[in-house]
Amino acid sequence: MKGKIMWVTLLLMGLMLLNAQAETAIPGWREGSPCAAEITRILSEIDREGTPGYVPQEDRIAVFDFDGTLFGERFPTYFDHLLLMRRALHDGSYEAPAETRAYVEALEEAEFHRKEAPKGAKSNAQYTAEVFAGMTVEEYRAYVRDFMAVPVLGFRGMTYGEGFFQPMVSLVRTLAEHGFRVYILSAAERHCVRELIRGTLDQWIPADRVIGSRFSLAAKGQGDTDGRKYTYTMEDQVILSGNLLLKTEKMNKVSAIVEEIGQAPLLVFGDSSGDLAMGVYAQQHGGKAFMLLCDDIERDYGDTAEAEKFQKNCEGLGIQTVSMKDEFETIYGEGVFLEGSEEETQEEQLPAA
Repeated sequence: MKGKIMWVTLLLMGLMLLNAQAETAIPGWREGSPCAAEITRILSEIDREGTPGYVPQEDRIAVFDFDGTLFGERFPTYFDHLLLMRRALHDGSYEAPAETRAYVEALEEAEFHRKEAPKGAKSNAQYTAEVFAGMTVEEYRAYVRDFMAVPVLGFRGMTYGEGFFQPMVSLVRTLAEHGFRVYILSAAERHCVRELIRGTLDQWIPADRVIGSRFSLAAKGQGDTDGRKYTYTMEDQVILSGNLLLKTEKMNKVSAIVEEIGQAPLLVFGDSSGDLAMGVYAQQHGGKAFMLLCDDIERDYGDTAEAEKFQKNCEGLGIQTVSMKDEFETIYGEGVFLEGSEEETQEEQLPAA
């Protein structure tokens, strides 16, 4: 009789485990994915109070990088770089300074043809801050929104606003459904990212959980008056004033977590050396980090050599890597595919604004 009871107990426990795994299955991830399996394990344990895997609600924090982690960065380059090119080179309503135009022309040539990046007098982010100076935040976000409707270079069936990795969108939703506060921590400018996620991720990641590089802001009527001495008026608007204040990459991502979140995340997701610092910080505080590998050359413009090098760096830090080729059931969703060869793609140009 005791043996029968024990057998039934074990059977029930097995069924409970299978149910838990079914409830935490992540759409868009292939069966056998090590990352999906680990996330499923974590989610099946965090509610079991009194067990080692239990995590109280206030400690369920997940931080995601944006470009290359949630959103594509190979169309043929980062969204914010393309935004700079569009504004400086292809926008008939704006005339960039000669020095800026020359640099951005060289940048476009290099990034569209996989050449070495040019050396400019300023960073790409500073150039971007300058070409949008004078716009209100709302006008800038509208500019981003307009570019989101442009078809992606090198792909069929997708606009820039649709360039999200579908398995990662599912992962964000799954974590949010299990009580996680989910943040984006990007090297891209934060208002740009806030606009990009509107209608896709903002139901799980509100605007105040989007952390990114910062451009200086001012009141429209402020002029050269220091902000500490200027009072905002009813006639004013908040404008971009033309300077990069902070680029959130590497150690700056750790600083941003400390300052803007206030506690270490349980989970960190990234895809590049710029994300390793926050991954190590999470691990240092008992969390776990996952880094995506750009190893898919059939459904995306991956780079296997780069992926292998990054994988070794991650392994040296004890960080788990995620093969997009092997672990993603889809990348951008049904009906999206590469257009022609990489060489043909590189000859395309951004459409005029």
